[in-house]
Amino acid sequence: MSIVVKSVCKALERIAPLRLAESWDKVGLIIESPVPRSDAKRVVLTIDLTTAVLEETLKVPTALVITYHPPLFQPITSLTLANPLQASLLKLSAAGTSVFCPHSSLDATWGGINDWLAEGVMGPQKATGKVDILGEVKGEAGGAGRIVTLDEPIPIEELVQRVKKHLLLSQVDVGRPLVQKSIKSVAICAGAGGSLLSGVDADVYFTGEMQHHEVLGAVARGRYVMLCGHTNTERGYLPILAKKLSDALSELVRDESPDGLSPEERIEIGKYQLDIHISEADRHPLDRM
Repeated sequence: MSIVVKSVCKALERIAPLRLAESWDKVGLIIESPVPRSDAKRVVLTIDLTTAVLEETLKVPTALVITYHPPLFQPITSLTLANPLQASLLKLSAAGTSVFCPHSSLDATWGGINDWLAEGVMGPQKATGKVDILGEVKGEAGGAGRIVTLDEPIPIEELVQRVKKHLLLSQVDVGRPLVQKSIKSVAICAGAGGSLLSGVDADVYFTGEMQHHEVLGAVARGRYVMLCGHTNTERGYLPILAKKLSDALSELVRDESPDGLSPEERIEIGKYQLDIHISEADRHPLDRM
């Protein structure tokens, strides 16, 4: 394993421990290139490993792609160029680029994606309230979702404006219950939140997407539902992840503990000026027309 890949994997484990991932998830080092390039100093951050992201990545020597969503999710019996996603992995590996996926571990960790969404609920003025874990608590490191309880209730219109500003969106989809009410509690799940949010006692379900009948059921039970588009609830976190990764790598260079790198490895990675690059080709797959 190249020193860049090894160091970044260790840094990511400190940011979002893989033990926090859901049992069904496919996280960690997905592809390790057998031909790492010594001149590869770039690490690419993306939500999805699309063909456009692949083409962007191949233009610059890249040691590692950190793709939030797993490029391989279902079991496979072959790995061929006929499948576009598989072809992307094969081409990256041949170019000396490895692939890592944090997915639900990054949702669950404190300071991760769901906490970033909770900041949007609090608003730019940082309204007072508390943030608790929603779902399974996984030790002190975090848990699946979040629930925000505001000290002072706000209208649904105010919450929608806060979220749109936080996610840089002009529109979101809102399901309204028959009886309108002020908002005191918001249940949060990045991406697809239907199963995690189901039955949760909160005024609003805030997520990327839910199935049609999940929305109908929630609204019938008196909840508001706010859907922002699956990847729209995730992509805005990438600049925060880039900063966390840079800081964690700097810490690794200084860390002399047994959990860190060896002295020789610290010297080696310290020579690199890594370019942590947020993909410019990564985007939400759907346009509103």
